[in-house]
Amino acid sequence: MDRLRDLSRLIALHAPREGINRSAIERLSLLRSDAPSVPSPAVYEASLCLIAQGSKRVSLGDESVVYDASSYLLVSVDLPVVGHVLEASAEEPYLCCKLDLDRVALADLILATPSPAPTSDRPALATYPIDPDLVDCLHRLVRLLEQPSSVPVLAPLIEREIAYRLLTGPHGPTLRRVVSGDGHLGQVSRAIGWIRERFRDHLRVADVAASAGMSVSSLHAHFRAITHMSPIEFQKHLRLQEARRLMLTEGHSAGAASFEVGYESPSQFSREYRRLFGAPPRRDVERIRSRAPDAASDVGRVQLGPPGDRQPSGWR
Repeated sequence: MDRLRDLSRLIALHAPREGINRSAIERLSLLRSDAPSVPSPAVYEASLCLIAQGSKRVSLGDESVVYDASSYLLVSVDLPVVGHVLEASAEEPYLCCKLDLDRVALADLILATPSPAPTSDRPALATYPIDPDLVDCLHRLVRLLEQPSSVPVLAPLIEREIAYRLLTGPHGPTLRRVVSGDGHLGQVSRAIGWIRERFRDHLRVADVAASAGMSVSSLHAHFRAITHMSPIEFQKHLRLQEARRLMLTEGHSAGAASFEVGYESPSQFSREYRRLFGAPPRRDVERIRSRAPDAASDVGRVQLGPPGDRQPSGWR
């Protein structure tokens, strides 16, 4: 508990504003909210999220998880979710650290750690009771922000230890399948990576299935089981999230943003945008900007590379 309290202090120190605060450690983001938030759709990258103070609900389709300082969230593959902060105030803000998973490090460690007994896959989005070893690792990682000169040398070592803890924890077999591409979870993960690289293009489901080594019928069944949507719907989420970012952070008009992300019909774009975000594009952007002038920086960029590649700015 002492480590968790100090982690809360460190996050508050290095996350001075509400929303997502990028850090000097590439894969580490610090999140803060001074009040409960409304449900908001997003795409969560494969990541580890640990709340030091407050609580949050994350929903995938009809299923929801609530987690706080007594548990942590592990997302094994990129998923379209709806999240909102439940407990937060100016005196006791919601404080969370998020570490994007490094698939290269995980793949390297898989070769160096013994394989556990075969088990069925855990859910791709799940919470687990707080692990003191993970708290200790994340505490040391966030504390490195007070020693900038140590970050290049020590941050990769601590991240590697976190990857080891995850691979040897209850979700280890699931992560192994995702990274190695084995099983349906691994195949769907490959399909997600393929869609992410080409989300602006016309999508042929047969091509997505071929990239994952699956039949079209098998892809549809297992993709929906894991992400709660079809490959086409997943692509739509990526397009709309990126269009929202372009309007907020780069000043694009709704029409320009829609064409940039691959839409040919502005009216179709407007209908689908309103269905996802609850308001037409212009009204949604105005609402976000009026709520928090710097909220645009909280809208992430769609990663164009495969899941293991890091773009300059990750997204959530």
